[in-house]
Amino acid sequence: MKAAVWYAQKDVRVVEVPEPPKPPKDWVKIKVEWCGICGSDLHEYIAGPIFIPVGTPHPLTGGTAPITLGHEFSGTIVEVGEGVTNWKPGDKVAPDACQVCWECYSCKRMNYPCCEKLAFTGLHTDGAFAPYVNVPAYTLYKIPDDMPFEIAAVVEPLAVGMHAVRRAPVIAGDNVVVFGGGTIGLSALQCAKAAGAAKVIVVEMAQARKEFAKKLGAYAVLDPTQCDVAAEVHKLTDGLGADVAIECVGSDKTVPVALQSIRPRGIVVTAGVFEKDTPIQFNNVTFPEKEIKGSLGYNGEFATVISMLSDGRLDANTMITGKIKLDDILEKGFMELINNKDKNIKIIVSPK
Repeated sequence: MKAAVWYAQKDVRVVEVPEPPKPPKDWVKIKVEWCGICGSDLHEYIAGPIFIPVGTPHPLTGGTAPITLGHEFSGTIVEVGEGVTNWKPGDKVAPDACQVCWECYSCKRMNYPCCEKLAFTGLHTDGAFAPYVNVPAYTLYKIPDDMPFEIAAVVEPLAVGMHAVRRAPVIAGDNVVVFGGGTIGLSALQCAKAAGAAKVIVVEMAQARKEFAKKLGAYAVLDPTQCDVAAEVHKLTDGLGADVAIECVGSDKTVPVALQSIRPRGIVVTAGVFEKDTPIQFNNVTFPEKEIKGSLGYNGEFATVISMLSDGRLDANTMITGKIKLDDILEKGFMELINNKDKNIKIIVSPK
């Protein structure tokens, strides 16, 4: 079968690989319908390896480059391994990408994104930019029969946004500023609104993404090249500042601005993946007693997102800006997102 495989920085190839074997004990084999290109895939292509193990095998999965990418996916179970009793061939699923040990301090407390041996499907073991993939049964979430596979492929990034909102947490009546209008930023925007935020302000430079933010309900969209973002956020929140800022860019320039944009005892949640060190004057944290919280992936938010997609509180369809075939993943996927970032949100890939 063909798969999109990461070999090194700026070296992703569509090549023939063996089909996954019969799934091992407690695992299932999935026929992939759609898989989204994630920002972390682009980070690995442009600046990797970041997560992908090179040389030294991953302590949980044993995986090492070359690795088949892809973790934002939906599909149908075609085979189950020994011991799998709650799932059967034909079930439609959207799997969580986290593979964990269930033995460490965090796993025993169900805080699995903090697992000491955390692995991601498609980064630490072969993923879903391929017709078939094997994953642990504990990662599975059932999707409704009437939910299109394209929509289900966006459950994963929406769950990232939901987790960031819950990490704050955003509560009814809060004013929120989201840095970044890409997939995760727009997911955080929607999830903050669903949580009852009074105003959700989005910070974004790309014109098309500004329009997407407005369409998905942003109270205001601020362009950092055209205004003093922190000052404008204060104006829009009666001079106080936002209760919560959610950083979804991973830029060394955004966290300091996010800190300036929140009220005393406000909270900054960092959900972006950073390629550079970020300079912070910590007196700006200490004196006004502000908080910075990390947010990685998700912690069971798939079920909530699937429910909210089903009843219309979340919108995945608006975020899908491209549907392509696996053979076109480099030119019409990776390079399109890199070179035409301002025109795209989520490109999903069919391995058929």
